[in-house]
Amino acid sequence: MIISRNPYTGEEISNHHELSDTEVEKCIQKAHSRFKSWKETSFAERSNLMMKAAKELKDNTQEYAEAITKEMGKPITQAVAEIDKCAWVCEYYAENAESQLENEKIKTDAKNSYVAYEPLGVVLAVMPWNYPFWQVFRFAAPALMAGNIGILKHASNVMLSANNIQKVFERAGFPKDCFQNLVIGSKKVENIIRNTNVKAVTLTGSGRAGSSVASIAGEEIMKSVLELGGSNALVIFKDANIAESVKTCVQARFQNTGQSCIAGKRLLLHKDIAEEFLDEFTRQVRELKSGDPMNKETFIGVMAKESLAEDLEDQIKDSVKKGAKIILGGKRDGTYFEPTIITGAKEGMPVFDEETFGPAISVTEFKDDQEAVDLVNSSSFGLGVSIFTEDEKFALKMVPKFEDGAVFVNELVKSDPRLPFGGTKISGYGRELSHHGIREFTNRKTVYFNKY
Repeated sequence: MIISRNPYTGEEISNHHELSDTEVEKCIQKAHSRFKSWKETSFAERSNLMMKAAKELKDNTQEYAEAITKEMGKPITQAVAEIDKCAWVCEYYAENAESQLENEKIKTDAKNSYVAYEPLGVVLAVMPWNYPFWQVFRFAAPALMAGNIGILKHASNVMLSANNIQKVFERAGFPKDCFQNLVIGSKKVENIIRNTNVKAVTLTGSGRAGSSVASIAGEEIMKSVLELGGSNALVIFKDANIAESVKTCVQARFQNTGQSCIAGKRLLLHKDIAEEFLDEFTRQVRELKSGDPMNKETFIGVMAKESLAEDLEDQIKDSVKKGAKIILGGKRDGTYFEPTIITGAKEGMPVFDEETFGPAISVTEFKDDQEAVDLVNSSSFGLGVSIFTEDEKFALKMVPKFEDGAVFVNELVKSDPRLPFGGTKISGYGRELSHHGIREFTNRKTVYFNKY
């Protein structure tokens, strides 16, 4: 039995019967059978259904958002925004998938030569709890529009949301078994990847989970895409607009109670403006409202599980032992963790080296541009970096120096259906979203007509 429990109240929300190996096999077989007909549908048919999925999300936003908040503690206004974003990605691919997957004509010696983008089949998605709808929809919308079939292994603590996602596609009128949520634990993932009817796998999660899935997929010579988290830097150069930069950085670190792979977790401040910036940043963080995630005024809710809050607590305590200083917060009460600011962070401290998945940010000063670049690139993660400067020419010069998968100037790192999303180093490989994402799970088929 898989149980969903409210991290704010501790009460059980729902329980779910875990599928047996035989039941999982039947689900995969049904998915494979559905693929045979789904891949033959037109883009117009798929687009119509995907637009209906967007409408379903919009019409029942509150229902789906409340389930997110109750299951993993996301403040309700942020849960509503997550559902809205899912509707957007459905609409985006409904409107653009056909053009993104058009045959790409290549001029050669042939009478006609081109690249065709054809669906692979059944794709397994292994997804996390922190954005229980968005992480799934940014996979599902392009995968289904490309003609693939989706099967989902969601995090065990958000199984109600997982079932709701399947409900969205069913209510929208998608053919049965186009998208299935498999109510299973992690131990059953390996057998699914090794099933010959499963053609690809995508995972968003921890490095340990990604390494395991990639290893199994590699043995099966199976396509995989991994998004494995990050330790993004927020780099404030000395000419930055401090008022605007502070506002953006508070949002970048503390939205979703800090439980985001793309959150700005390391604040790097030029020494000339460090004191001024940190004073205002601390003031604004102190004013963030904590409380019941169902309250519309709440910005900082609770962490999804107490064990996650304990992990963050351990990272901070270890860093303090190594010389870091807590200037705000630092205390835990069950699943609640105070918004926390830690100064004096440097390499060798968990708050600098590791991914801190909660409402805590480390602060490090730098003296010049090269030191800032070195501090950013010293991370083993490479998901994204935000730089803040009023000099656009300087920003353009700096962009190539960073090793991350994304550089955002005067903005927090965020995922957008129109832009490719993914990282380097231990943040994973492959890309989601945009035309790059929809093509990840296609057979790029070369077609060549000879001249006679």
